[in-house]
Amino acid sequence: MAYSTVEFGTCFTENYRLYFKNACGEIVSPFHDIPLYANKESQVFNMVCEIPRWTNAKMEISTKDQMNPIKQDIKKGKVRFVKNSFPYKGYMWNYGALPQTWEDPSEVDEHTQKIGDGDPIDVVDIGYKVAYRGEVKQVKVLGIMAMIDEGETDWKVIAIDVQDPLAEKLHDIDDVRTHMPGLIEATREWFRTYKMPASDAPANEFAFNGKAKNKEFAIGIINQTHDQWKSLVTSTDGKGCGCKNTNVSESPHKVAGDVAAEAVKGLPVCTAPAPLAEDIDMMYYLSAERKMGKIVSS
Repeated sequence: MAYSTVEFGTCFTENYRLYFKNACGEIVSPFHDIPLYANKESQVFNMVCEIPRWTNAKMEISTKDQMNPIKQDIKKGKVRFVKNSFPYKGYMWNYGALPQTWEDPSEVDEHTQKIGDGDPIDVVDIGYKVAYRGEVKQVKVLGIMAMIDEGETDWKVIAIDVQDPLAEKLHDIDDVRTHMPGLIEATREWFRTYKMPASDAPANEFAFNGKAKNKEFAIGIINQTHDQWKSLVTSTDGKGCGCKNTNVSESPHKVAGDVAAEAVKGLPVCTAPAPLAEDIDMMYYLSAERKMGKIVSS
């Protein structure tokens, strides 16, 4: 199914919201209504792009708001931007989430011994084409990393757009090493250090000694988080999340299209993006000593 988006408010401010519409123009939830699989038999997944490659604004699907728009993360009362840690400019791949997944914060992951982070599972598209915010891409899963973020499990799926020229050559994580040498190591380094320029935070930790696990393992984790999402969307209390949806038949939170549309009533009209601060393009250089971080194994 084709999806479109509609924006409200002013991008790069607290009131910005990007909602999703289905082919009929009805508001839908990218968290609950877009299927996890675009083609289950071929193991092709839908990916919702939150952050296009080379950009810095930390956008994310809001699990708390009804109909789950994309909005910018807020930290210490300010919209959040990722700093440029040399040699990377913003995010080094298209970054987003797999719909109909959820890392349950009440469950301890058997591999990491840490609870989930309460978000859909993250995915990076390593293809060459720069996506746009809100794009729903079809991707092949190739592997996964287990980042530990502030004591929580934060899985990072590695995938590629099925339309990418390299997609026919990439079938598993070892193929990435062969055809895109250095990318896995750069991906791990980016996730280890991306918070460091903005604070005195230590490097992020990983399970499995930072190793990227293969496709089979990744799909197992994805299906696990899909099951956790099913428990969420079919629970009566919604576990603190915005669970309204229009397509999940077994969910007590399923609503008609006119009810879903109420989520955007009264929102401010879309205006030109707010100007970015001059330091958004600043490059930060981390010493070898600062980059040193403890890596834990599960």
